[in-house]
Amino acid sequence: MKSNRNSFTALITLSLIMLSQLSSSFAETLHEERSLYRDITVTEIGNRRCLLFNVHRGDRNQTCIYTDDLDRLVFDYTRMSFAGLLLAPNPQRILIIGLGGGTLPLAFNDLFPTAEIDVLEIDQAVVNVAEEYFYFEENDQMKVTVEDGRVFIKRAGMRNQKFDYIVLDAFSGDYIPEHMLTEEFLEEVKSIMTDDGVLVANTFSTSRLYDHESVTYQRVFGEFFNFKLPTSGNRIIIAQLDTLPPRGELVTEAQSMAVKLEKFGVPLLEYPRRLSTRVDWDMSRRILTDQFSPGNLLQEN
Repeated sequence: MKSNRNSFTALITLSLIMLSQLSSSFAETLHEERSLYRDITVTEIGNRRCLLFNVHRGDRNQTCIYTDDLDRLVFDYTRMSFAGLLLAPNPQRILIIGLGGGTLPLAFNDLFPTAEIDVLEIDQAVVNVAEEYFYFEENDQMKVTVEDGRVFIKRAGMRNQKFDYIVLDAFSGDYIPEHMLTEEFLEEVKSIMTDDGVLVANTFSTSRLYDHESVTYQRVFGEFFNFKLPTSGNRIIIAQLDTLPPRGELVTEAQSMAVKLEKFGVPLLEYPRRLSTRVDWDMSRRILTDQFSPGNLLQEN
């Protein structure tokens, strides 16, 4: 049964990627450039505008918007990032690692206008594109720092700076930067979380690193929520320092916040039943460390 579910999920994911690539081939190219880190392309077809990072394994959309409905979030994984609000419904210090087109920080800024939002983006070219093509704009409460996310977090820890909602959404194009997958990095993230803070990490539901990622998060945070949808190739890891709340509390929070998230297209009422603590990974896999990173694993295969 598990094999059939995995095969179905993989088929759905492949279909979505192929559809995305097919759509891109008919799209108008609005912008292309080679930054210090990647090839960046902005395309548009109809009312859908997308930011792509070009990599050797194929183009992959990082952000898409509907130009006639800027509030509505396009991708499942972006909407899924709001599931952490079931554990932290009123964050006031938010840290988002990875800007993309800026849809996620803009939505948080709209939801929590008094919250301080720090956005980290390593590539100035991505910031420029987000501002020019995706309607992103900093304000008094929402600032972008052009810096490696791990460097920022290490320095924040030294300053005893704390955040109550942290979103890890950094992608190089192929995958998450490997220095943001290790036990040491997650310990650094843990050190800047408030006592009731929540970590929301966007990863993939089918990946050669799935088992390794899972045991690494488990080592640092203990039990965490594993959030997947059958329509998405992403999974969201939701962790906190305290014991995870019972499902009843998640349902209550969803009922209280659902209306606020409707305009973004976030079906929050559906999320509590999807948050699982079931171990569906190989516990014998080796933990990722700065010395034993994903790069080592890929070289072994």
